Amino acid sequence: MNPNLRWKGLLILSIVLLCLIGLFGFHKKPDGKFAFSFPTSLTTLRRNFADRINLGLDLRGGMHLILQVQVNEAVRTETDQVAQRLPTLLREQAIPYTEVRTVELNRLQLSGIPVEYTDRFREFIAEHYAPVYELSPVPGDSTGYFLTMTLTYADNIRRDAIRTSIETIRQRVDALGVVEPTIQEHGRGEHEILVQLPGVDDPARVKNIMQSTAMLEIKLVHDGPFASETTALASRGGILPPDAMLLRSVERAREGWYIVSRSSVVSGRDLRSARAEIDPEKPGFYQVSFFLTRDGASRFGPFTEANIGNPLAVVLDNKIYSVATIQSRIDDSGRITGQFTLQTASDLALVLRSGALPASIRYLEERTVGPSLGADSIRAGFTACIVGLLAVTAFMIFYYRLAGVNAIVALMLNVIILLAALAYFRATLTLPGIAGIILGVGMAVDANVLVFERIREELRTGKTVVSAVETGFERAFVTIFDSNVTTIGAAIFLFLFGTGPVKGFAVTLTIGLVANLFTAIYVSRAIFEWVLSRQLRPATLSI
Repeated sequence: MNPNLRWKGLLILSIVLLCLIGLFGFHKKPDGKFAFSFPTSLTTLRRNFADRINLGLDLRGGMHLILQVQVNEAVRTETDQVAQRLPTLLREQAIPYTEVRTVELNRLQLSGIPVEYTDRFREFIAEHYAPVYELSPVPGDSTGYFLTMTLTYADNIRRDAIRTSIETIRQRVDALGVVEPTIQEHGRGEHEILVQLPGVDDPARVKNIMQSTAMLEIKLVHDGPFASETTALASRGGILPPDAMLLRSVERAREGWYIVSRSSVVSGRDLRSARAEIDPEKPGFYQVSFFLTRDGASRFGPFTEANIGNPLAVVLDNKIYSVATIQSRIDDSGRITGQFTLQTASDLALVLRSGALPASIRYLEERTVGPSLGADSIRAGFTACIVGLLAVTAFMIFYYRLAGVNAIVALMLNVIILLAALAYFRATLTLPGIAGIILGVGMAVDANVLVFERIREELRTGKTVVSAVETGFERAFVTIFDSNVTTIGAAIFLFLFGTGPVKGFAVTLTIGLVANLFTAIYVSRAIFEWVLSRQLRPATLSI
């Protein structure tokens, strides 16, 4: 045998073996990772193949959601945080003031700045808040000023809110073990997020975890509990101090209303980790233990040491979950107690670990795709592929005789390479992806037809069989390469600018066309060369 042909055969055999291992040689472990597993039966063969091919939402079933992030809440939160920090900074700079309050979404009003402190106050604002905030006088009030967030900075906060929401939702969904979710920005400037979760069997739980803002705060308790909000306000003459707020407790042992500090000692941003544990004080229930970062602990430790004997509230999403008296210095840990089951405690720990959403989200659209629809789609797609392959096989063998068998072998190898690539890259197969496979199969057949017709033309001119095969492949290569590369270019643009289903079509089509360049030119030619090498004097070719 020709040594060159032997090396071609080894290369083709190695690629086929690598593809088969990728499709059938691995199984999924309980932790979601893959381990090599040689299939010993038809059952394990089918299981391994099913584990390796990820099915999209339209094939597997699951949830399709469109969420809208309330980005203006993020802008308002930023304004409120400035309103909370500003009084402390003004006192440190010995600048007198009467009041600092939020008056609009992105605007603060400062009152009672003495005229003689005007220059000093303006210098302070320029140093700490320019250029993202603009200072302007309140009409008719020589001691009042507006501090307004610039439109550019507000837009940046809105964009950051979208990006942070996507990453936070992704972390929460990944922690749930959802395979190959789609989480991306959706629409044009409407602050929407597209979420597709294949295989989800508990939509209510997933929705609850995704939409929880999970803003953890630890606040000092000024007074309480009170039986009602009215009673709590009456205890302070109907008006709360500027640095206090009223929150309701959901802890059964301490139900009621509490007056707590507006500012937080530490918040969810200072959280390092959280986990669900058995509550030692409530048999049968669970608690959530949380641990602070070094920076959070450096603030929490001195604060608790200075407030030993005072009550402290653990607040989550503006609801008090637990109130406890500080017995000693606490540095880097705490706990949230309540009537938690294992699942609710685990879910709360999950959302705390993944971080707080910068703003609440609203569901604009929700669709649940049943697995029966996916099974029907798979069955119909599989049937279409089989019928198409059988029809192509019959035509190629009838029209090109034994050369048609060559084309069918190359075609089957094309499909194997495509599926193996999907398995290795962990790409998701969707219904449009099946359409891309079928189109790729059609173009693979077209490439073989081009080669065979070129060979026939060369044989008609009187060339020998060997010369006709060589010339036919060489002349057809340019046409095949050009058609495949231009189509791949179009598929790349579909992937870059298309949405999920369009991307699925582009991925399978691109992989199929790249595989086609290998099978239609390299593999098919190697088969012809092998057939001709077995003849002492090649004189005929069944084509």
